[in-house]
Amino acid sequence: MLGASKAQLSPTFYAKSCPNVFKIVRAVVQKALATDARAGARLIRLHFHDCFVDGCDGSVLLVNQSGIVSELGARGNDNITGFNIVDNIKAALEKACPGIVSCADILAIASVESVYLSGGPFWKVQLGRRDSRTANLQGAMDGLPSPFENVSQLKDKFCRVGLDSTDLVALSGAHTFGRSRCQFFDRRLNVSNPDNTLDASYAAQLRRACARGRDTFVNLDPTTPDAFDKNYFTNLQSNFGLLGSDQVLFSTPGSDTVGIVNTFARSQQQFFNSFGQSMINMGNIKPLTGNKGEIRSNCRRLN
Repeated sequence: MLGASKAQLSPTFYAKSCPNVFKIVRAVVQKALATDARAGARLIRLHFHDCFVDGCDGSVLLVNQSGIVSELGARGNDNITGFNIVDNIKAALEKACPGIVSCADILAIASVESVYLSGGPFWKVQLGRRDSRTANLQGAMDGLPSPFENVSQLKDKFCRVGLDSTDLVALSGAHTFGRSRCQFFDRRLNVSNPDNTLDASYAAQLRRACARGRDTFVNLDPTTPDAFDKNYFTNLQSNFGLLGSDQVLFSTPGSDTVGIVNTFARSQQQFFNSFGQSMINMGNIKPLTGNKGEIRSNCRRLN
């Protein structure tokens, strides 16, 4: 268990108002994972995409409605899913402690439970966020990291939200589970101009998989696709990074990210420790606290 928070958040925020919050969230996530191996990756992606746009305020969950232009129209949020799981968590929490737990905090708790239930670390989640009453489509268009970006572009987007190179590499390690559509990496498979940072035999395997269409899903980690472990980093060392934005962390000469990849590839415990701390760091991005925002009763709509 890790972490201290610099924001106005506390791991014991719901100790009296909703003491079983973790148990309730875990039960719903566990049920989702039983029928959908991608459930954990879906939930953690929602948390990432929430925090990178105006902080961790639940804005990514809002759909188009009066006064709201949803962030879901941004290219970076294409095919983002998991809303049904969030709805189920919210319903369970509203039954147990109505009007208490924010949707922003649901994403933070669901992320740690998803990782832990998949064999990864458990960190001390900081809580007390409130939900935004606004969304920022342009912010999502400009701020979300892209699978097509190089190290400098990725570092810049992380730096804008107060995160450093260690955070970039550690948080990218979430790609140790989940899937990606071919459209997000198939430009690397061009036979006449192959990407030399992609293993040739792996590229041939991916071409066969993607022959079914650009919406075909492929495991982000070809070795242990549903387990949260350090194999993401050993894959990068072997040029088995699926997304270009993954492989550049290791294959960019002179980048400080190379040494960090090597460190995490050597030590799963070091990766787990850093991942937990980086999740806390990301969770501290501009949270709404006190009397700001609201506690939504429906995560997709304003009260």
